[in-house]
Order: sequence, then structure tokens, then C-alpha cells
Amino acid sequence: MGRKIEIGALISGGGSNLQAIMDACEDGRIEGRVSFVGSDNPAAKGLERAGKKDIPVFTVDYDEIIAEGKKRPGAIEAPADFDFREICSKQTIFAPDAAPRKVRLFLETRAAAESRLLEHMAEYPFDLLVLAGFMRILTPYFIDRVNTDPEKPRIMNIHPALLPSFPGTDGYGDTFRYGCKVGGCTVHFVDYGEDSGPIIGQKAFEILPEDTIDDVRKRGLRLEWELYPECVRLFGQGRLRVAGNISDSGKNGGRKSRPVVEIKSR
Repeated sequence: MGRKIEIGALISGGGSNLQAIMDACEDGRIEGRVSFVGSDNPAAKGLERAGKKDIPVFTVDYDEIIAEGKKRPGAIEAPADFDFREICSKQTIFAPDAAPRKVRLFLETRAAAESRLLEHMAEYPFDLLVLAGFMRILTPYFIDRVNTDPEKPRIMNIHPALLPSFPGTDGYGDTFRYGCKVGGCTVHFVDYGEDSGPIIGQKAFEILPEDTIDDVRKRGLRLEWELYPECVRLFGQGRLRVAGNISDSGKNGGRKSRPVVEIKSR
């Protein structure tokens, strides 16, 4: 048996996926433990779940920081090591023609919040950071300070859709409204885009004619609680490898490389 991994978690709400990971650590499916839980929302119910397990918790109130930044431009200072040009060149959330002031306000206020997250996180050991319903886009400022080895990403996220379809905040709703006959969930490593990182695992379910959006969400959540611990387990066992995959790019007939996750056998 190898060393147990230390797992940090960020949440925004109820923390049901956090609970699934904590349960998997307790019953031995994951050889690890949750070392801290942070949130952007002081009222997140998931903080209570962690507290009941005596797991350290902390909050950084994003809404307060963002509101102050909008109300008084310049009131929220970006971290001293924040390089706007570098961060802006890496991010893929905004189009190149986006309003510069909007982009700067977004990146500076998020980096200010992220620097506070990082300060709290520095107090605890962690091998893997799981986003368990953390409803904030992470900027390159944060990602680069956690993913210190480009070949070994260690920020993992779960998304309520079968990526690359339906990125964004309402994956199940988008899937249902589009009229899809199959829904599902995806666990992926985090990159600079929105839900665009290399895929680790997916689970799918049939959407029946009589299903409502609530049926779809409930069915998807049950699969999330299975899939996320499975992917964390694979990470802890050292079985995930990110490699380049050469594939046709489409219209122009060129070729490009995209990172993909390979699951190694034991």
C-alpha cells in the first residue's frame, strides 16, 4: 500500500460530491483523506459536512470582492505577483476583441480572491485539489500556482454534461433543453478554458420521453457520486497520465495536438 494522498476541496454549495469523496476515503475506496475544504460562499452547506468530520474549512467571499471592485475601480488590488499581460495571454474565456476594461476587472478581482484562497491552502498539504461544485472560473494566476508541473495537472473538476458538449453552469439543463436522448457527467483536469481540460472519465444515462429536468439532474447526480471518487482513486494510484494526441483539425486538413488522459493498468 502506497502513501495516502492528501485531497483539498473547493465548494460553493451543498457539497454532495465532497461527501461522496469523503465517504470513499472512509471506506477505503480512496487511499487518502480530505485535508481542507474551502469555499467562495460563507453560507455553503458543504462546509458543515466537512466540519462534522473535523476537516479544516475556510472561506473567501468572492461576491464581496467582486462587488467592491465594480463599485470602486482600483479599490481591489491584484496580487503583487500578478502579471496582467501574461494572464491575459493564457486565458481563453474572453475573445480577443473583448472590452479591455471588462477583461482587466474580471482577471484582477478573481486573482485577488484566488490569492486569498492560495494563502489559506498553503497551510495544508495537498496532492490533489478537487472542485466539488465550485462555481467560479479559475484564472491562469491560480492554476499555474497549483499546477507547478505542466505534465502533472492536479486540479480536478466534475461537470454535469458529456463534454465537450454543454460546458458552463447548467450542463444538465442544457442537455435536457437541447432534446438529447443521452445525458451524463464528466470528470476532467482543469486548464485555462471553461470545462475544456483533458477528460479523465465519463458516465452516461438514457433520457426517457417522460423525464423532467429534475429527473435528469437526479439521475446525473447519482452517477457523479460514483464517477468522482473513481477518478480520484485512479489519481491516488498514480494511474493517470496526460499525453498529447495528434488528431485531424477538420476544415483546413491540418493536424494539431490535444492533451488526453491515459489510464495506466496496475
